[in-house]
Amino acid sequence: MYKEKRLPQSAAEGIIFMLVISFISVNTIAPIIMFMEIGLSLGTYIEFFKIMPVMWIIVILLVRFVAGPLIGKIMPKFQGETDGFNARILLNIVMNVTILSLTLTVIGTWVGNREISTDIFTRFFPVWFRNFGIAFWIEVLVAQPIARFVMVKIHENKARKIAA
Repeated sequence: MYKEKRLPQSAAEGIIFMLVISFISVNTIAPIIMFMEIGLSLGTYIEFFKIMPVMWIIVILLVRFVAGPLIGKIMPKFQGETDGFNARILLNIVMNVTILSLTLTVIGTWVGNREISTDIFTRFFPVWFRNFGIAFWIEVLVAQPIARFVMVKIHENKARKIAA
């Protein structure tokens, strides 16, 4: 069976892939959203660094236990046998970003405000659409390409070691 060199081929590579994507996403998407909510300032950036480790853990848990299993069930219903790599990746990104932005719009607000309240639900849809747009473009243009590049380099290294 052909293995795609741009994707993880083992559990360890899967962890690396997820860590790269989640690290980039949390360090770009979350600050942009905070700046849009609170305003661009040094104080906002410092506040981001206080909640960043918690958000990173939440993102990893959501990917592993919510988005991953859901997408595993939904993806086969939408992808065609003749769909190419890019079509499958784009569909996967859309599904991941949809699920994660829906959940993180609520959870991220609670973590950022350090309280659980229903306030986010009064403005959920405008906030969610904005968050989805930010997350989608960061994933498509930054996080996913970098993570796939890392996978290519890992596989090239392995091939070089095998050949030596």
